[in-house]
Amino acid sequence: MVASGTVVWGQTQEGWFSAVNDFARSTPWLHTPARMYAEYGVVLFAGLLLFSWLLARRDGDLRRVTAALWAPAGALIAIGVNQFLVAAVAEERPYTAMPQALVLVSRSTDYSFPSDHAVMAGAVVVGVVLATRRLGRVTAALAVVMALTRVYVGAHFPLDVAAGLAVGAIVAVVSYLAARPALSWLILLLLRTPVRLLVRAHPEGMVRQ
Repeated sequence: MVASGTVVWGQTQEGWFSAVNDFARSTPWLHTPARMYAEYGVVLFAGLLLFSWLLARRDGDLRRVTAALWAPAGALIAIGVNQFLVAAVAEERPYTAMPQALVLVSRSTDYSFPSDHAVMAGAVVVGVVLATRRLGRVTAALAVVMALTRVYVGAHFPLDVAAGLAVGAIVAVVSYLAARPALSWLILLLLRTPVRLLVRAHPEGMVRQ
């Protein structure tokens, strides 16, 4: 019964992937921008983390600055946790299961589920939302585009990226909540040192708690 369900689910996954792959075949004009974003979009997410920190630092809100400074670490932790999930599930890549698939990026030898790129994007969304909600909405939209693009270029099945976004978001939230007390204490210490400009843009201003 379990084996039968697994086969059905695998066929469903392949059906969803094939629909996106067929769309990719019919839109060659989209190949270059999709490939560029799928491979190098991580730079954009790094820029969003930096921008969210600058916004939080400008306002000097302790909670937002704490979240912004933690966000890069939260993303790295999420990617680290994901390595255990990837190894445990050991799902083959779409182009291994479906050799006829159109693939627009270099073929990776590692496993497919969950997607590291989607995990990164999901974790960054949480970090940016906690630091500045307005920018967080933009980041969330870009994360969805990243997830869709990873399927479009043939690197992942749809469930790989959906799970990746969820894993990234969950790990980022849990790790932030666990670290927040110590981080807040550390930031208060930084306010008394020459590196206090990491926390606020104007040294003479008061940090709101």
